[in-house]
Amino acid sequence: MTDFDLIIRNARIFNGTGGTPETGDIAIKDGKIAARGIGFPADAAEEIDGEGLWLLPGLLDIHTHYDLEVELAPGLPESVRHGTTTVVVSNCSLGLAFGAQRENGQDPIVDCFARVENIPKPVLKRVADKVTWDDSADYLTHLETLNLGPNIVPMIPYSMLRIAAMGVTPSVTRDPTADEMAEMERLLEKGMDEGYAGFSSDGLPFHYLSNDPNRQHRVPSQYASYDELKRLTHIVRRYERVWQATPPTESPLKVFRTFLLTSGRLYKKALKITAVAALDVRSDRNIIRSAHVLARLLNSPIFKGKFALQSLAARFKVWSDGPYTPLAEEIAELRALAMLDIEDTEGRQALYNDPEFERNFKEMWRKGKSGFSLDRIKRLLRMEDLALRRAPEEMFVEHAPVGVWRGDNFAELAGRVMRFQQTGDGARDDEERAAFEKFPRIEDEADFVFHSFRLFDRDLFWWTVSANADEKKLRQLTMSKTFLPGFADSGAHLTNMAFYDVNLRALKIAYEERGEDGVAFMAKRLTRDPADFFGVAAGTLDLGVQADITLIDPKALAVYDAEANATRIYRDVLQHDQMVNRSDGVVAATIIAGEPVYQNGAFANSFEAKKLGRVLLAKNAKAQQNQPVLAAAE
Repeated sequence: MTDFDLIIRNARIFNGTGGTPETGDIAIKDGKIAARGIGFPADAAEEIDGEGLWLLPGLLDIHTHYDLEVELAPGLPESVRHGTTTVVVSNCSLGLAFGAQRENGQDPIVDCFARVENIPKPVLKRVADKVTWDDSADYLTHLETLNLGPNIVPMIPYSMLRIAAMGVTPSVTRDPTADEMAEMERLLEKGMDEGYAGFSSDGLPFHYLSNDPNRQHRVPSQYASYDELKRLTHIVRRYERVWQATPPTESPLKVFRTFLLTSGRLYKKALKITAVAALDVRSDRNIIRSAHVLARLLNSPIFKGKFALQSLAARFKVWSDGPYTPLAEEIAELRALAMLDIEDTEGRQALYNDPEFERNFKEMWRKGKSGFSLDRIKRLLRMEDLALRRAPEEMFVEHAPVGVWRGDNFAELAGRVMRFQQTGDGARDDEERAAFEKFPRIEDEADFVFHSFRLFDRDLFWWTVSANADEKKLRQLTMSKTFLPGFADSGAHLTNMAFYDVNLRALKIAYEERGEDGVAFMAKRLTRDPADFFGVAAGTLDLGVQADITLIDPKALAVYDAEANATRIYRDVLQHDQMVNRSDGVVAATIIAGEPVYQNGAFANSFEAKKLGRVLLAKNAKAQQNQPVLAAAE
């Protein structure tokens, strides 16, 4: 018999409170933290030498779309390898709380996730086919049957709630009847009683459905009136849970009115809101300025809110498969291409070959780039309405049918094509010459971009940085007390984003900015703070709690180049490519429920062979006071 199952010795311990770290030992017994000290005389079945390592509470990822992947790979390895031990799912109004919801030939999981989260329909259909529940309580029971890696924090997703009460097409074409509204309230209240940590909605006007007959419609939560949203969030307020939201960006006044629902002064009790996202958008410098003002105002003594915008400790680097990018849907011409199934190559070619579509595409691309107009002034002042800047010098080739194009930007390539067409010279090899010869006459960048998509379609894989391009501002955002780090979008946008390691990036910035004090600050922001905000039992190293721990090698972190370690792989479990991160060596160990599941660059035999994580419900779920909260008169 041994005293403990595991002892980690001589680690530099950051306990998640933000206080000064200490060097010491932590002992684990039966999956829980059993002792803390310095060199206590005890033995264990296993020991880890923590000399020179940082020991933190297991890291949280509060903005994921793992609802689908957890059904196929419940260990969620792409997060665990980066030290994540708890993930929040069902963000942005999408999730599986009400099952597959298939009815009358409609397939809501596929319909809602495909375009919003850029997940191919065959992957989505495989998940929908596995669904056996149709009730939020049964979903929680189902999650507990999975061999979870990280802990799972579920929310009630608004779009799926609307579909459950109204059906797919009615939910995007009309207001609910009185009975349907009552049913939404009943289902949401039921979910809160069951312990769901919150409620998620989506207001971004470029999130569309992907199946007929509703491809022209946005996801259902977009069609909710303010009064409907207010009635539902009052339930969330009463239960002291979280509302995760994306803003209705059409109007600053609408954004302010919506998020004013957080106010404890107006509504007697503050509503916890976490929203996407505090980003320094490259095309509009006013967005981040407005974010600062909004957060400070709502949380001020004037309104007494609990409002946290999510920040991203990384450049917002987005990869695109030809015209397919998460930024496409806000532009009508790119949306016309995205509306087609990703496998529909013939449909896209028909659009490319349509003279009217070609003309409209090029007009869109040239808008505001020359002459004197309001659009030109807005572009020069960085006050554009579109997140995609349409700047060829900022669009870089990752890979293409022409090998020598890797690393080139579109502006360079356009210039070379035009020189080749004028002189017959400039091609670097026969492959590039053959490609240049396929182009029709190119007069400007709009011609080049359009015909590159037409000629190569999804075989042209490129990237751009649409936000957080300024390193100084990125660091300021990351270290800000105003925002909550956490906009990773893990599990979504399979070939478009790779932020699974974003918590490590935040810790690196914090260490570079303020040394160990910065690490202590960031450890708190990535563990205890989000756990407290979502009201779940995680993010601490207190005695008796589940032993979720992240061990980090600071020397490896100091030289880690996150963007250089993003790569595209094929994942058998998804039967699809995925952009991922590889931080090998940075995370010495990820420990979940007392078990080292990832250590020295390898997963343990127990990983996905047995259940490690658990479903984390709201801590106040069993002590609910169901008194109504009076709404402020408006």
